[in-house]
Amino acid sequence: MKKIVVIGGGESGFGAAVLAQKQGYEVFVTDNSAIEEIYRAGLRERGIPFEEGGHTFDKLTDADEAIKSPGIPDTAPLVRELAERGIPVISEIEFAGRYMGDARTICITGSNGKTTTATLAWRLLADAGYDVCLSGNIGRSFALEVASARHDWYVLELSSFQLDGMRDFRADIAALLNITPDHLDRYDYDMARYAASKMGIVRNQCAEDFFIFSDDDPVIREQLAGRKLPMHLLPFSLGDVHGGKFVVRVGERRFSMPVGEMKIRGDHNIYNAMAATMAAMAAGVPDESIRATLAAFESVEHRMERVCETGGVEWINDSKATNVDAVRYALGSVTSRPVIWIAGGTDKGNDYSLLRALAVGRVKTLVCMGVDNRKLIDAFSGIVPEIIDTHSLPEAMRAAFETARAGDTVLLSPACASFDLFKNYEERGRQFKEWIHARVISGLPGTRSVISSLPDDSR
Repeated sequence: MKKIVVIGGGESGFGAAVLAQKQGYEVFVTDNSAIEEIYRAGLRERGIPFEEGGHTFDKLTDADEAIKSPGIPDTAPLVRELAERGIPVISEIEFAGRYMGDARTICITGSNGKTTTATLAWRLLADAGYDVCLSGNIGRSFALEVASARHDWYVLELSSFQLDGMRDFRADIAALLNITPDHLDRYDYDMARYAASKMGIVRNQCAEDFFIFSDDDPVIREQLAGRKLPMHLLPFSLGDVHGGKFVVRVGERRFSMPVGEMKIRGDHNIYNAMAATMAAMAAGVPDESIRATLAAFESVEHRMERVCETGGVEWINDSKATNVDAVRYALGSVTSRPVIWIAGGTDKGNDYSLLRALAVGRVKTLVCMGVDNRKLIDAFSGIVPEIIDTHSLPEAMRAAFETARAGDTVLLSPACASFDLFKNYEERGRQFKEWIHARVISGLPGTRSVISSLPDDSR
């Protein structure tokens, strides 16, 4: 019996372990940290042995193959040790792809917009009656879905970390939305390495496959320059919007729809809708079904999610904005109201200078929320009239509540990962919404620490 070691006991690792056991492998799960109780209980229920709080190297180095959770870097000591011993280390996506039978895949990546686009693509297929599952970097892991039930289609949101560990996996329909600086700390602050990782979405594609990509993105254009790719190339662009309608083509087929008939708003969502529509067209979804779904689809949770408006103050949860470019879209979408911007967290090599021009005259208060906010404070001092330094979500929320006036928008759009104060961006967004529902209507006494304040005429 072949032995597989699974590194990481979270959603991805748990799913890989369950699938490996189902396929008859001897499985062992190892995690350097504590495993969440939901996964610990699931492993015990299935009789899958595991360890947590450290790695026992001697128990792991006789494995035939290792499956690495995406959050674990290739530089981790255990990963290096296995590689030096010639033990292949692959991703959960690669492993699950071996056992999905003749199902087909729509794989979507990009620095921003991939959750909305993947969710919309899944909705387009599901509304048309397809047997389709949404997975990858959203919802349950791909491996757990494959282990649980068979589907005709899988729509997979894929991060660069997931793409890095793929070898033979192939996307039937691939979509690359954009490549902007993100996770550079994982790639030695080398944009070229990060871009190459994103281009892994087309690995192994062949002549019958489809590659959907933004023709407006300069990094994607640079990556494609001079390359001869065998698959059907399907570019999209804001230049495809004419007279208030977006127009996309897949082969001889043409689809158009007035932008005003969609519920989602903003140029970034036009991009997302075009990419998802082209994926659905490549999958054979009829025009009338596409049109009905686009007209009904609303934004996903934690992405420009309007929580409420009370006392004339609008509250927006954009917790999924974990990089600078995502915040650029968010700030660009709030054009008619002064913004109280809540930002901060685990910095990933952000260049905040890209947001300074957008912040001028638009952001009236920056509420920094993180363990160490010095980089944010330095970047926007002299740009934003008021900067407030906080180190927890309740403290940040009190500061935003006290600062907000009728006509303002309070925008949680962190530009950073969440791991200094939260488990993930979902927990950050949920706590934001829970605080609003519990406290914002009745008001809350509290104090604030003002780091810098400029006179009104400096805006």
